Amino acid sequence: MSSNVTLKEIAQELGLSTMTVSRAINNKGNVEKGTRDKILAKAKSMGYTPNYLAKGLVSKKTFTIGVVIPEISHSFFPEALRGIEEVVYEGGYQLILTHSAEQFEREKKAIEMLKSKRVDGIMISSSQTKNDYSYYESLKNSGIPFIFFDRCIEGLGVSCISVNDKIGSKKITQHLIDHGYKKIAHLSGPINVSIGKKRFEGFEEAMEENGLAINDKWIVESGFQEEGGKLAMEKILSAPRKDWPEAIFAVNDPSAFGAIEALKGHGLSIPEDMAIVGFSDDIRAELLSTPLTTVKQPAYRVGKKAAEKLISIITSDTEHAENIEVLTELRIRNSCGAHK
Repeated sequence: MSSNVTLKEIAQELGLSTMTVSRAINNKGNVEKGTRDKILAKAKSMGYTPNYLAKGLVSKKTFTIGVVIPEISHSFFPEALRGIEEVVYEGGYQLILTHSAEQFEREKKAIEMLKSKRVDGIMISSSQTKNDYSYYESLKNSGIPFIFFDRCIEGLGVSCISVNDKIGSKKITQHLIDHGYKKIAHLSGPINVSIGKKRFEGFEEAMEENGLAINDKWIVESGFQEEGGKLAMEKILSAPRKDWPEAIFAVNDPSAFGAIEALKGHGLSIPEDMAIVGFSDDIRAELLSTPLTTVKQPAYRVGKKAAEKLISIITSDTEHAENIEVLTELRIRNSCGAHK
């Protein structure tokens, strides 16, 4: 069968109207599920390929969506992208993925490239290296639909889909306190990144509500990677042992992994010598010799909701900006001393 199969030819094969076939393939209108499945199967067997150029000329759309992520080495973003891709595909769009490597200049170049390709909208998880948000203001003024996901820029009137970072970090800090730990350190993310700020706020609130002092020497910025977690932990361990904390709350699991490496390098046992918890439930968390207690971050749902929100903005002039928080839950394992 020719690769230039038309909707009309599919309709003739099935004895249906071209309009019905079009609605089914483009997931528009009210087409009964059995009929829609039959149309999609026939289109596939005939080798039908959507003509995005022709559709774009009619609708002035490219049927492409851009995504900018800061890193891809850990499990959150690949899982979030799985949710994004599913919604984008079902909506008849193609995905263009870019990577900023936690650098604002690369993020900006990626966005400008996506704009030059006339994408219909952009999903952004912002990098950690910029305090000046004027670029996003100009992006908003350009009129291109965009949203933030996971890492948000607040105060712009732009939608953001994330998890309840503050509540999740407060719960896991409270879990440590409930286990009897009073001297708790925090390996923090950059305070200018929303997840770093909110996770610190949750930690701080739990400590204050329980009347526990926060030792400034135990608040060490680690960033979001293993190496940063290891260096931050080494800094804490450089003090005399009597000045060590009893437990560590790391801003995310990769930071916790680095801290664990440092603890083991000093011959320390977890949780006997020091307890540690993380945030995100990385796929490696339960595979450690002492499985890591952490906060389950439902990345797939974040990605899916982010894509649904952006497509709603693209297709509706009345869609309003909103902050959507996906609920987290604790994953209790041995690293916090739960086995005791």
